[in-house]
Amino acid sequence: MHGSPYTYGGQYQPQPLNPSDERMWSVFAQIGPLLLSFIAPLVIWLVLKDRSRFVDQEAKESLNFQITLAIAYIATTILTVVTFGIGGFLYAAIVVVAIVFQILAAVQNGKGAPYRYPVNIRFIK
Repeated sequence: MHGSPYTYGGQYQPQPLNPSDERMWSVFAQIGPLLLSFIAPLVIWLVLKDRSRFVDQEAKESLNFQITLAIAYIATTILTVVTFGIGGFLYAAIVVVAIVFQILAAVQNGKGAPYRYPVNIRFIK
């Protein structure tokens, strides 16, 4: 396939994202979990990680936050069962705080600035 854009130099090189697209996809990675949980940042990271360093780092940050939230939800669910419902308040607080952090992250990414969640276990480096 001589002359094909997919074999230039013997190896496919993905087209870098422009700054506007970087901001858009990083915002989607931050607010997508409100509807699709960890699926949104995972898909964005897997598809675009080679096209933008910014999207790579922000989608990983969002994905790590979703994994951290999953652990927190499991722990508070167990606590709620053990305490016969008292832990439910903590569960609700985690939901509200998570939404606030995701909105803050989306706003920062929309400005082209990185965002680091204050409470985040970074499983994916």
